Amino acid sequence: MADWSDPRLRTQVLQRFGLGPKPGQGGTVADVRERLLAEISSDGAPQPRVGFSGAAPIGRALYAFEDEERAAREAKRVAVQQGGGQPAMGQGVQVAAASPMPGQPQGSIAAPAQPAPPFPQAVYREEVVSRVQGALEAEAGFAERLVQFWSNHFCVSVAKGNFVRAMAGAFEREAIRPNIFGRFEDLLIAVESHPAMLNFLDNQLSIGPDSRAGKRRGRGLNENLAREIMELHTLGVSGGYTQADVTSLARIITGWTVVGRDARLGFPGSFAFNPGLHDPGGQRLLGKVYRQEGKEKGMAALADLARHPSTASFIARKLARHFVADDPPQALVAELARVFRDTGGDLAALSRALVTSELAGVAPATKLRTPQEFLVAAFRALGRKPDYGQVAGPLGVMGQPLWQPSGPDGYPDTNAAWATPEGIKTRIDVAAQLGRQAAGSVADPRALVEEVLGPLASPQTRQAVARAESKPQALALLLMSPEFQRR
Repeated sequence: MADWSDPRLRTQVLQRFGLGPKPGQGGTVADVRERLLAEISSDGAPQPRVGFSGAAPIGRALYAFEDEERAAREAKRVAVQQGGGQPAMGQGVQVAAASPMPGQPQGSIAAPAQPAPPFPQAVYREEVVSRVQGALEAEAGFAERLVQFWSNHFCVSVAKGNFVRAMAGAFEREAIRPNIFGRFEDLLIAVESHPAMLNFLDNQLSIGPDSRAGKRRGRGLNENLAREIMELHTLGVSGGYTQADVTSLARIITGWTVVGRDARLGFPGSFAFNPGLHDPGGQRLLGKVYRQEGKEKGMAALADLARHPSTASFIARKLARHFVADDPPQALVAELARVFRDTGGDLAALSRALVTSELAGVAPATKLRTPQEFLVAAFRALGRKPDYGQVAGPLGVMGQPLWQPSGPDGYPDTNAAWATPEGIKTRIDVAAQLGRQAAGSVADPRALVEEVLGPLASPQTRQAVARAESKPQALALLLMSPEFQRR
């Protein structure tokens, strides 16, 4: 039996399931599991504060931006054809002399103002800052950790193009955050019907071969979304499905599309079911024939996939691997899978089972924090409120920018992926930079060790911080200590 009166164990559990202590939290973890469980809410995870409320407003603005861009390119093309072109510097362009900024010496020129980023990038930047700010404000951060987990499990990538770049934050806010403590079935349906996912995996390009549009255009299925639903989102690669099942599911979800700028099926940028693209008739999937009409056929298929025993096992192992160990205890995986099956995919029950599991609590701290986890934990420890560049820069060099994995399988979740020589060197550089930035606001790095690591801090870490040549170096050593890097 675990000794939950042991301060070291309590602090380890808070670090394993949370985002990392903020100053002052390390010594007050008597009810650590209760603090984690208190974040399980029927309302889901807290919502970041952003200017655009949802996919439809973003879609309208995005289409308007693209129309303006297209018109500007056409005007430029016409001007070049007519011999106008762009005037060269010094030929018809008047450059006004800039006045010195306050505090600048006379004769110096103020740096020109940076142009505003284009609309998709402006939305993305706001979403990144809001996402990180919400993580910094969280008490323990268990709900935010689950948002990160499910957002990576059901990932989209802004590298796809402007549509996903503008929609990635809305996808997380609309499909994932409200459902992380609901039923897995509801989470799955919300994710697969969101415009960001439909665009990312090209389902708006999928046309049923026997649909009205398929017969007229001679175009057919796109199986990307169907394949990833089964391989990555539900059953897992060894979950017992065949290529025929992938094709059947692709036919079942034809017609699940994104409303275009013409607004013919609804608000531009929102989800719609287009019957003209949908493959009619029954489809056999995993031995069951689905004959529902329209969107309901896909809803029924997703509901059955969500309740499939292979899905329970796949999700249980992936959750245990994320929070506990690359090779988690098999008894823990079995227990989480049982809870998933017995409750019909109740994610609140699954989350409670994970947090209260003794196997999960007492496991050694072997998991290396991912770059996103490390950066958020560092900001929390140092009391920083970063701007976009202070988030995007470090995450970019460490290889885990927000919502930008290289493929639909998301960012890797194993130590081997992040503990490479180059990866560790980059972390050291980021830790050194953070140490320099925070040196003026941290009174005593030795006291900060006790506040954020407490009983987890080894004598070696305490000694290294105490003997550092400077405050920035002391803070960097704290951030790179094994106790801070692992959870």
